[in-house]
Amino acid sequence: MKKEFTMKSIGSRARAIILIVATLLVFVAADNAGFKISLQEKSAVKNIESVKQEAVELPAVWGDLGAQMISTGVIDRAKFDPLYAERGGLTSDDKRFLETNMKGRIVVTQENAGFVLNLLWALGLGNKNTILEKGQMADPKYGGAGRFASTGGWTLAVGDAMGHYSAHSFITLTPKQQALVESTSSNIYRPCCDNPAIFPDCNHGMAMLGLLELLASQGATEDQMYTDALQMNRFWFTAQYQMIDQYLASKGRVPSEVSPKEILGKEYSSASGFSKVAKSIKGTPQGGGSCGA
Repeated sequence: MKKEFTMKSIGSRARAIILIVATLLVFVAADNAGFKISLQEKSAVKNIESVKQEAVELPAVWGDLGAQMISTGVIDRAKFDPLYAERGGLTSDDKRFLETNMKGRIVVTQENAGFVLNLLWALGLGNKNTILEKGQMADPKYGGAGRFASTGGWTLAVGDAMGHYSAHSFITLTPKQQALVESTSSNIYRPCCDNPAIFPDCNHGMAMLGLLELLASQGATEDQMYTDALQMNRFWFTAQYQMIDQYLASKGRVPSEVSPKEILGKEYSSASGFSKVAKSIKGTPQGGGSCGA
């Protein structure tokens, strides 16, 4: 009887041990699964973070364009400087853009991206180009080019902004370079508006036109122009492009591996395209580019 009791006890203990081990294995398996999910989440975050940028060197030299725009009145220092005085004043680097003949390539950072936006806006507005003279901006159905935010909103010129509209030969393009500007600007959108840069109806569109003219004039390729355009849009619409990256990652794509041309297209970067992206991931961007100086 005692021997039988002992064997039963051993059997009960064995079953208990097996149950405990099985339970532990379940927890281990669950923990491993969670670990794998965590790694996947971190990988997705890494993919999104990989396109963050601290500073970007554009393949273009600014030269004395700032001084030219001041001398012609596209930029009125009497209006421009007080605007920046309210924001802490122009930095020494900012003044170099306006006062010197800069030899090195343009470096854009999160800190000076807004300042560069305004310079490129002035450049796009004032530089003589058939896009402004014969494109959609000049379509009579809109009541005149002066009715857009990109023109009426530029209040930092000597006199009326339209007095400088496509009026100055800051940059002269060859036919091939002009064709390149027209083709790229037709496919580059921004999340604040639903028109491409070839129809620069807001400050970002006009600044993008100025950037594309500058890049093309200095030999940039189509791929370089799309890459630089996306980099600038990421500065000007940081929150929006973080959401686009999140959307791409949710579709199993690595944002940094998607072509800039595709991201800048209407599907993602236009106002209507971005709205669909935002609704898909149920997010609302905080901040973003203002369409004024």
